[in-house]
Amino acid sequence: MSFSSLSSLKGLLSPTTESEYDIEKDLSNSSDGESTNGEVKPRDVKNSKFIDGRVISDAIIGLSDGMTVPFALTAGLSALGDTKVVVFGGFAELIAGAISMGLGGYLGAKSEEYIFPDDFLESYHATLKETTKAALTAPSSVSETIHEIFTPYELPDHLVSQLTTHLTSSPHLPSFLMTFQHTLPEPSGSRAFTCALTIALSYFIGGFVPLLPYFFVGPDQAFLALKWSIATMAIALFLFGYGKTCFVSGWGGSKNIKKGAWGGLQMVIVGGVAAGCAMGLVKGFQALGAGSA
Repeated sequence: MSFSSLSSLKGLLSPTTESEYDIEKDLSNSSDGESTNGEVKPRDVKNSKFIDGRVISDAIIGLSDGMTVPFALTAGLSALGDTKVVVFGGFAELIAGAISMGLGGYLGAKSEEYIFPDDFLESYHATLKETTKAALTAPSSVSETIHEIFTPYELPDHLVSQLTTHLTSSPHLPSFLMTFQHTLPEPSGSRAFTCALTIALSYFIGGFVPLLPYFFVGPDQAFLALKWSIATMAIALFLFGYGKTCFVSGWGGSKNIKKGAWGGLQMVIVGGVAAGCAMGLVKGFQALGAGSA
């Protein structure tokens, strides 16, 4: 087992103890021969709070659609020249789109739960109960199991002994055995409601941005509001595309900055093409209506 593999086990163990530093010391000496006066100093651990990546993904999905579809609609409705029509039509689309996107996210998250059907959940909890009971009532058997888990990695006997001693006294022993003995992943809780709410709110917020200028102009100044809406959305789409790209690739360095700028430009192009097509269709329908009249 490599040093990185041992480090990955720490999340299942209790807070770092002195014996754990001894294990890291031995592994470091056996892997690269580096030591500091024969001592291994505790590493500084920084507590970081991370947002669930799935929530961020849901927010990106909602914002991506919310910042393009309603923008295209409001731009198309602006061709009619009536601000009230744009506002009412935009709000109707925002509400309907948010509900639709939220329901889609809810159903999508629900479908993921079928990966862990009810019989699997029952089996997991039953195995966990038996494993917890064995850890309390049969420590010798558990020690043999831990030894068997580490045997394939050809660790020195004294390291296996230290690991076994530490694990048998750890409150996270059942979790360790469920992961490395039974190889059963812990079922995740339902996130259907969170997914639906995140996508719906993101869609509504993203789609509300192009509507803002229409609240500050007169009823017959839809084209003026459209100009401000286009300028606002160009900035918003670029910032969103830049942030979305850099969130994945990284924020520092000229290479990541170029990727972010290209991602922002792509979002502006997509939003502009969608808005232009919507306005063209409305203008086309108006011309057809005028011709037939």
